[in-house]
Amino acid sequence: MLGLIIRFVVSALVILFLGFLLPGFHVVGFWNAMFAAVAIAAIGWLAEALFGHRVSPYGRGLIGFLAGAAVIYGVQFLVVSMHVTVVGALLASLVIGVIDAFVPSELR
Repeated sequence: MLGLIIRFVVSALVILFLGFLLPGFHVVGFWNAMFAAVAIAAIGWLAEALFGHRVSPYGRGLIGFLAGAAVIYGVQFLVVSMHVTVVGALLASLVIGVIDAFVPSELR
């Protein structure tokens, strides 16, 4: 349970960092970023359950990249203080994919 909480806190911090770093990606406050992290994880899990592992951002292919961008773009409609453009979602999906490629799989 503690590992799951740490994972969501780290994800929220990454989302806050992306909001600072990327144009077209904006989220206000840690708790909104935390809610966005939970929503992204839940919708990503649902998409993977419905469509298989290929649409998972962990699939690291073009389809996984686009599915990740679509999930990030869609979450803005659930998180009130999160605003993402299509370009911002694509950039965020790219940065998250690069970060994910360098994080050891034991930590995921």
